[in-house]
Amino acid sequence: MKTFIDNYIDFISDNKTERRCTEASIRLAEAKGYRNIESCTSLKAGDKVYVNKMDKSLILFNIGKDDISRGMNILGAHIDSPRLDAKQRPVYEEKIYKTGIVYLNTHYYGGIKKYQWVAIPLALDGVVVKTDGTRVNVAIGEDPGDPVFCISDILPHIAQEQMKKPASEFIEAEKLDAVLACYPNVKDYKDPEKDAYKAGDGKEKVLKFFEEKYGIGEEDFASAELELVPAGRARYLGIGKTLVVGYGQDDRVCAYTSLIAMLEGKTESRTSCCILADKEEIGSAGATGMNSHLLDNAVAEVVARLDVKVNPELAVRRALANSYMLSSDVNTAFDPLNPTLYDRYNSSYLGRGVVFNKYTGARGKSGASDANPEFIAKVRGLLYDNDVHFQNAELAKVDVGGGGTIAHYAAEYGMQVLDCGVSVLSMHAPWEITSAYDIEQAYKCYKAFLQLD
Repeated sequence: MKTFIDNYIDFISDNKTERRCTEASIRLAEAKGYRNIESCTSLKAGDKVYVNKMDKSLILFNIGKDDISRGMNILGAHIDSPRLDAKQRPVYEEKIYKTGIVYLNTHYYGGIKKYQWVAIPLALDGVVVKTDGTRVNVAIGEDPGDPVFCISDILPHIAQEQMKKPASEFIEAEKLDAVLACYPNVKDYKDPEKDAYKAGDGKEKVLKFFEEKYGIGEEDFASAELELVPAGRARYLGIGKTLVVGYGQDDRVCAYTSLIAMLEGKTESRTSCCILADKEEIGSAGATGMNSHLLDNAVAEVVARLDVKVNPELAVRRALANSYMLSSDVNTAFDPLNPTLYDRYNSSYLGRGVVFNKYTGARGKSGASDANPEFIAKVRGLLYDNDVHFQNAELAKVDVGGGGTIAHYAAEYGMQVLDCGVSVLSMHAPWEITSAYDIEQAYKCYKAFLQLD
């Protein structure tokens, strides 16, 4: 039988975009009795519903026995990850030197080290929407018989000038274009009518492929959402299978554990809620990010279907202000090969349990929510009672760098919020490393948290 970690590996291997995560999460939720809230006219204790926002964010609710104004227990994770996005006019052919190479023009998404994305196999995943509203799913590079794509690099023998550049300039952003195909001008084959290619017709051949396979034309890329992600499945790392290596574990490791904890949870006194949000890696922007009315709009839809004792708008405000939330997001794991970057007494370590991060942000805690000690003590006690191993940490040494989560957006509603997730080694690299033990402890933590009264 598959273990919890095996199922997790399958999930992050099969769902490398926020759309795929949303789609897969809905399938799992509906199998556990969750319904789309749009199909419900009224709600009561024990009802399980979800709000799907543009197929890129998902919020689930298990309606509790108490009045929702008393507050909810919320798990909040994000399902977007750093990647390369195709531009709106993405396909072009190099014609100056008549190499016949056809490229996909990209714009990177989120914080990446650009040099890590060259010379590795990439898969293309996403959707193209035609003017008649037809949505076409595109997926190339994950099935065993599929081709993959790649960004070329300079061989070290002639890279003297490149090697003098700082890492931030080693690979220019505009050169993160992936090779799609190569159709050079060939004139000397025995059967020229069959094998000869005119100079510069490679792009047309690539576009013909998309037209024949997916029914889309070049103009349709203007309304597309195509992402280049590392090709290949996540898998166990190291002897003993104690580690997992895979793409997008920031933050799908917390999203998956939060989701499964939610789906396996019982109806409690307080309403349970699980947020799987988009756009965290670029500041939680847009309609599907937490820096919007994503959460309060969803709660308003729930309240509108409940028999609340106060004005519905006030019920929404009270429900949010009285909520407890774990911002289920990852923390950097202590790297013994680069120890000077970390305060080793306030770092998280692989294999030592789920991580509490009282505050994130940068410099003088800029962008942090800074959890209240009363709430931290409450969660600590809960984890002691449920035999969940946890550790307390910061991202790195003060002023070395910084980063944020969705915690401070949730805290704006007045709720109690604490960052709590899994430590990750090589965070934001195409392949990230986590501990199988930490993943299991995160699941236990989140499941226990939903029972908090």
